[in-house]
Amino acid sequence: MHDVVIAGGGPVGLFLAGELALSGCSVLVLERDPELTSPLKALPLGLRGLNAGSAETLHRRGLLEAVARASGVDPRKVGADPEAVEAPRPRELSHFAGMPLAAAGIDTAALPPRLPGPAMEGFMTSLEAAGSVLCERATALGVEIIRNAPVTAVAQDTGSVLVTAGGQEHQGRWLVGCDGGRSAVRRLVGFAFVGTEPLFTGYAAKVAFADPGRLPLGFNLTPNGMYLRTPLEGHLGMMDFDGGTFDRSRPLTREHLQTVLRRISGTDVTLTEVHLASSFTDRAMQTTTYREGRVLLAGDAAHIHSPLGGQGLNLGIGDAVNLGWKLAATVRGWAPEGLLDTYTTERHPVGAAVLDWSRAQVATMKPGPNAPALRRLVHDLMRTTDGTTHVYRKTSGLFNRYDLDGERPFAGRSAPDFRFEDGTRLGELLRPGRGVVLDFSIDRALRAAAKGWGDRIHYAAGPARDDLGLGAALVRPDGVVAWASELAPDRDAFERAAAQWFGAPRN
Repeated sequence: MHDVVIAGGGPVGLFLAGELALSGCSVLVLERDPELTSPLKALPLGLRGLNAGSAETLHRRGLLEAVARASGVDPRKVGADPEAVEAPRPRELSHFAGMPLAAAGIDTAALPPRLPGPAMEGFMTSLEAAGSVLCERATALGVEIIRNAPVTAVAQDTGSVLVTAGGQEHQGRWLVGCDGGRSAVRRLVGFAFVGTEPLFTGYAAKVAFADPGRLPLGFNLTPNGMYLRTPLEGHLGMMDFDGGTFDRSRPLTREHLQTVLRRISGTDVTLTEVHLASSFTDRAMQTTTYREGRVLLAGDAAHIHSPLGGQGLNLGIGDAVNLGWKLAATVRGWAPEGLLDTYTTERHPVGAAVLDWSRAQVATMKPGPNAPALRRLVHDLMRTTDGTTHVYRKTSGLFNRYDLDGERPFAGRSAPDFRFEDGTRLGELLRPGRGVVLDFSIDRALRAAAKGWGDRIHYAAGPARDDLGLGAALVRPDGVVAWASELAPDRDAFERAAAQWFGAPRN
């Protein structure tokens, strides 16, 4: 019997598998596809955006450089100058409802402080590129992966879960469904899945044009919908506001795609060939809880929404890094009471906010007699400093805050990448997947207290290049600050925080 069975071997499932194996859990991944790669996962249809928060997560596990290189990105363009003493201004910014925003308009003084490091920017990747790196990591850590194994049955009792996949039965102490928007695990276990129905049918395709010059690059909003052309050869995206009525079981023929494109673009552009195509909608749904007994959900299995703004993969990685250490602690027997339930408590509101962000964009793009006026208003608001800064806060993945410790500094936020004077960075200290105590004040009492948790918490002391006014901090394995002190550390306060997240001390 495995400690954890994961249904779904995409980037979210593979990242989670690596997190669990890193903490000593035995992990089995069941993937329905027969191969790691497929045309839908490669460019251009597999194109996905990793935001700065996801880049930061990859850095904390030593994966950033490998994923960047696999994605054709120079890792140096993702980070800051190694000798920088202040975090650089953001260089990249997403769009809202197809309206691009300039990073120069961000008010950095209105943002929580950051420190320069290797992970400052997001970048474009593909499901194939990210998946290949994460698969290699999981395999190296001892994860077993079975392909061509779609899940068809799930049964759980008080001590284990029995999963039938590919005609074979597999038993685990826990099951995590990372099997996408049409999750079999979600359906078989009976998770409540609620939300809003679609307004459009979307299309992503690789095509050949007879006259590509008639369709400009970028997002193009029209009275009848939206079409997108990227610099990737033949890459076409469309949003047809048909109420999501297109029957997705129908073949995506050249004639159908051309008819939709001509209606949306208002041109008689001709498609000469369709190499590959898929359809989707803006249906926005979320499970009411991320856990039912010994079964949990992460990624698209727990929440689906339109791809506008590129938040799907990032949301899933955030789920996985939050869940991984908590489930591992539960498996290993040192989790404090209620730790695993904080996965839903912390991540469900983040998912709900992303769904609302997607809905707001769809509502802004929806054609109609009042649409141009609404778009002009939103466009004007987005061009203000406050508007641009707000979009960056919402899309960068850096500024979520969990409700951990009231108004204490940094508590509940992703920790800045503190750098000790000897050059060691917090991101490097987090690579083993343990908690970290940062003691900039070099307090003997704090050091003695931290030793009580053994290998669950790593203690690191010394002056920092910039401590941002902190004397000490306790950082969870997912990089979130659990406790911080501006002055000399309060040993009792530290011990309460450590017990809350890392269980009872060993002595």
